[in-house]
Amino acid sequence: MKRLILFWFALFALSALASCELRVDQPATSSVATPVEPVVTQVTPTITSEQVIRIGLVNEPADLLPYHSTPTDERITGPLTELIFPSPLIPVDFTLRATGVLTRLPDFANGDVVTTTVTVFRDELGQITDTPTDKTDEVTQVSITFHWNPALRWSDGTPVTAADSIFAYELAQQFDLGQAANSRLAMIERYEQVDEHTTRAVLRPDVTDPAYLTSFWLPLPRHALAGLDPQQVAQSEFSRRPIGYGPYMVDSFDGGSLELVRNPYYFGATPSFDRIIIAFRNDPQQLVELVRGGGLDLVFIEQPTPELLVQLMQRNDPELQISASPNTIWEHVDFNLDVPLLQDIRARRAIAYAINRPKLVEGLLGGKSNVLESWILPGQFGYPPLDQITRYSYNPDEARRLLDEAGLLDTDGDGWREYENLPIVLSLVTSANSPLREAVANQIMEDLAQVGIQVEVVPLPASELYAVDGPLYQRTFELALFGWIAGPHPRGWELWSCAGVPSEANNWTGNNFAGWCFFEANEAINTATTSLDPEEQRAAYLRQQQLFTQELPVLPLFQRIDTLIARQGLSGWQLDPTAPFTWNISEWRLDN
Repeated sequence: MKRLILFWFALFALSALASCELRVDQPATSSVATPVEPVVTQVTPTITSEQVIRIGLVNEPADLLPYHSTPTDERITGPLTELIFPSPLIPVDFTLRATGVLTRLPDFANGDVVTTTVTVFRDELGQITDTPTDKTDEVTQVSITFHWNPALRWSDGTPVTAADSIFAYELAQQFDLGQAANSRLAMIERYEQVDEHTTRAVLRPDVTDPAYLTSFWLPLPRHALAGLDPQQVAQSEFSRRPIGYGPYMVDSFDGGSLELVRNPYYFGATPSFDRIIIAFRNDPQQLVELVRGGGLDLVFIEQPTPELLVQLMQRNDPELQISASPNTIWEHVDFNLDVPLLQDIRARRAIAYAINRPKLVEGLLGGKSNVLESWILPGQFGYPPLDQITRYSYNPDEARRLLDEAGLLDTDGDGWREYENLPIVLSLVTSANSPLREAVANQIMEDLAQVGIQVEVVPLPASELYAVDGPLYQRTFELALFGWIAGPHPRGWELWSCAGVPSEANNWTGNNFAGWCFFEANEAINTATTSLDPEEQRAAYLRQQQLFTQELPVLPLFQRIDTLIARQGLSGWQLDPTAPFTWNISEWRLDN
């Protein structure tokens, strides 16, 4: 049962991948060769005595619901919905912080997290079943109690109660609220109201998931939505002008712009700005010029094109403040371990040594990101001591030595190594219409050519690359270049377990595209993702990464970056790798 439950998270993780490719690179398709003159009149309101901040974004969300269809949708919409529906816990630098929505954080010490032993039936396959059988088992069941702040008020003045959180849970059972909601449903046995301001999540027996703290259901206003057909919520007026309980509420949301005003019933400190105006423009260059021209105060751009990034970093514009930070999207190359050539660990290691990852970071990301040594990101729980894992610094001579040792030689002197008497030509599949991926793939092709390996880059539409019958799920690729979105907790069962290898037997639902099944590593990732003891988790993650970096089924490359561009006079903003960029808007100050 545990593995079945965790496979819901596998679906969640892969959809994060696919949606990332569909949406994350959208800004990079616009031209940056010729700066666009600012159209200040399109974003400047009538001058009033209000304290107003004007923000520019590339992607306009389809709705402002606090439940998001995919992690990429969350990255796009989250900075806005966090102002309307603040989450009880917000990840800042990979650490969950309380926001005041709950009166206290659940933990074992205060009695809000409790484990009990329950008796379950197991079927002939050993899975937990509700049907009585001759085989019983004693397993752990976790329950988590959430105390909602009694001061919470909806923006129409109605009190927020535990019933509103229960309503969101009930709605999720009738209507698809997105992948994260579906994953939460899969691990919860029941979600119940304790009193007017208290709810409790009871996880399914034998589900000891480290994400138990996030098993709450963000409240939705029962009084406003109870009479609405659940299937119509996403298309309703509420989806674009919701009633929330955060510091701001929607004043207008028209094509191209969104205006937020203070929520008079907000439970916290009065926010700095009376009004927030968000302008959506699909050309990041135009947004930058609007900041420079005074039409915008701040612009957020996810993964700017290499050309725009170089322009921003080298221009040294006195009118702009620029900050860039690694985000949670990390790029990597997967080796298909069903390919005979790539089953030789010396070939995989040679490829790792041959790829100049520092050059990728310097040339494409302005040196603002990290060369990754493992799949757990710097700052994330379980990040390993680098002297305890195997690392692959750029070393083409070592790559050539390993290839020679593996018997992959250039016997005819044409510059290309051979395997089974034929020149080695490896195909590299990746997503089409991504300038960043195109640049990375081209450098990989050039780097491997320097050690005698030919690479053929095969860009595919995202809908084809990530389809169930596509090369990743079906594992028909040789090399694959794509990205994952990391969360506050590394998890990893979906990516590295033996059960996660996609196959007909599991209906092609796994995310272990490399096909890496290593017994000790499988046991380590199982422990890391099911133990409730942080130190046991940490030790298991370290052992798994030691085996992962030794065996090298996947070569991590780098984290993508986010950029904030602000005009002089705006202070207090702080770009964070995990939090939405509006996470500390209460600290922003604008000197007019």
